[in-house]
Amino acid sequence: MSKAIIDIEHLVKRYEMGDEEVYALRDVSLTIGDNEYVAIMGPSGSGKSTLMNILGCLDTPTSGKYLFNGANVAEMDDDDLASIRNREIGFVFQTFNLLPRATSLKNVELPLVYAGVSAEERTRRASEALARVQLADRMSHKPNELSGGQRQRVAIARAIVTAPCIILADEPTGNLDTKTGQDIMSLFSDLWKAGNTVILVTHEEDVAQHARRIIRLRDGKIESDTQNHHA
Repeated sequence: MSKAIIDIEHLVKRYEMGDEEVYALRDVSLTIGDNEYVAIMGPSGSGKSTLMNILGCLDTPTSGKYLFNGANVAEMDDDDLASIRNREIGFVFQTFNLLPRATSLKNVELPLVYAGVSAEERTRRASEALARVQLADRMSHKPNELSGGQRQRVAIARAIVTAPCIILADEPTGNLDTKTGQDIMSLFSDLWKAGNTVILVTHEEDVAQHARRIIRLRDGKIESDTQNHHA
């Protein structure tokens, strides 16, 4: 087993809804190693988005333990968490989340601005990231001048520009047609083969089949956790 990047034990996430308590996650434990390609699947309400938000340090569990690269996330302060979100995890969302008035290059540079990287170095690294997603010729285009698939590629370039140890993608093909979605999935496979850990959250079976390991959630629990030999 490769080095564990993510190790969660007995994770519970409970929400107060008026007088009721709603459990989004009930006693979830799992380990994800370095350079794994994992899909987290489940129907709406299964807890997969909650799990993704906790893995991405965007939310905290009610109870349980989360070790990220061996460090206990519960003991981190806001600066530590912000640093993990900015440097260690590359996020890719269904809605792209790009700045509409900024060029592809400026959108991709954004995490490096927060990380305090010099302007020259930012341009170099953002250009490289765009080249890796086959968008070297679209650096000065704004999101409204790009197709949906190209916008998602810009979002992926932004996710990989900090050389994160994990790429966390939430329904990354949700807004794309089938052909474009397949192109984006082959790009994730390339990133995985290049050494990234890739975690996809999806409810689409054909998207999950690209991953090497599939974790299925139901009612806040892990229903199954299997290696995918078809991928």
